[in-house]
This record gives sequence, C-alpha cells and structure tokens, in this order.
Amino acid sequence: MKLLVLSGLTCDQGRRRVLDGIDLTIRAGEFVGLLGRNGAGKTTLLRAAQGLIPAGGWSSLADMPAHERARMAAFMPQGREIAWPMSVESLVALGRIAHPDAAGAADLAATERAIAALDLGALRHRPATGLSGGEQARTLIARALAQETPLLLADEPISGLDPAAQIRVMRLFAALAKDGKGVVASLHDLGLAARHCTRLVLLDQGRIVADGAPSKVLSARNLAQCFGITAQMTQTADGLSFQVQDVTEPH
Repeated sequence: MKLLVLSGLTCDQGRRRVLDGIDLTIRAGEFVGLLGRNGAGKTTLLRAAQGLIPAGGWSSLADMPAHERARMAAFMPQGREIAWPMSVESLVALGRIAHPDAAGAADLAATERAIAALDLGALRHRPATGLSGGEQARTLIARALAQETPLLLADEPISGLDPAAQIRVMRLFAALAKDGKGVVASLHDLGLAARHCTRLVLLDQGRIVADGAPSKVLSARNLAQCFGITAQMTQTADGLSFQVQDVTEPH
C-alpha cells in the first residue's frame, strides 16, 4: 500500500534550488532513513511533502484536505520548543486532536499506549517545559504516536537522546514498520540507520543519489561523495555493523 507519493517535487529558497525533482514512494511496512549532509534537503523534503512550505511538483499528502492529512501522517519536526507548561500526559494527548470523532476511551487508550512506548510513565504529571531536551524529544515522539496514523514523519527524532534512548526509538520505529505502518525519519547516525532501517534514501544537493537497501546505499563511493568519509560495514548476526574509519575529501 502506498502511503506517500512524491513526483517531481521541487523547492526554491531565494535563488537556490533546495529540492530538485524528487520522485519518491513510501509504502506500508517500510522504515525509511532519510540521509544526507547538513543542507542536503532532508528537512525541506519532509516539510514540502506535507504542504507546509511552497513547492512545485506533486505530493499525495500535500494534495489532501487538512483533516485527511492529519489522519494519514503524523509529523515530529526538528524544532522541539514546548511553549506551555502542560503536563506530559496532556501534551501527548494533543495527538488525538486529529480524531475529533473518537470516543474518550479510545483517546485515553491511544495516549496510554504512546506514553508506555516511550517509557514516560514516571514523567506523566510533570510540566513538559521542565523536562530535559531528551525527555522533551521522547514526549513529542509520543504525541506523534498517539495520533495513530498510517505514516509517521520525523525530522532528526533521535538527536539529543542518550545512546540507549536512541536505540529504543529506532527499535520502536522498526516495530511500527513491521506492524504495517510507514516511517520516514531523517537521521545523521549512519550506524543506527544501517542497522534498523529497511530502506535508505540518500540526498545530495537536493537530489536523490541513492535509494535502496542499507548495504547498497552506504557504499564506499556514496560515503566518499556525499559525506567525505570512509567506513567499514559488515554483516553480523544482529544486522549491519557500520564504523566510520576516516575523513576523506568529498568528490
């Protein structure tokens, strides 16, 4: 099942073309890692796909009415500012706004599932503004989960999390994909992307330069060209192991 289709997606910022003819389809059951150096176009792609910024081309998601889009896709943006000192539980429950016709019991159950998934039970009554950066990130991921949409879009969701929390979030996203949902997350940790994602999409200068299995996308040529690094990748019983070895001159 196709959850998101992008065709010829373009986006300009001033005189600079940030996205240049993006064709991309996301299907149910995929955990897609969106990779690329800073400025490659990852955030712009996620925002343009939802119609949050002006763009050319076509996006199936941006083409939907707002109420349908809210039920199709949840979005965790890169910015994590929480303006009001509401409780963690109340903030997570805001994800249910996308389902105005849902019964109170369904809303409560979805909120509880999201709180449990991100291990926020001990924090549920604390003001969200008083949490650490990592705790706020987990709370915002939980809010997106509570929306219970077929597609989850997340912009650098594990940035600022401690290593254990990063792994738990990546495992959670992988589990969502196994359950038939789709997840697209922009990531900078290539090792975690290689181990947990079912598919990687590599951006460079606003274009997709590689799309496929992690072992294919994280090739020596792509790593040198797009990141300016060399790395060793080996297949282990637990999945792909990825280790950066050195810095090279980008091509």
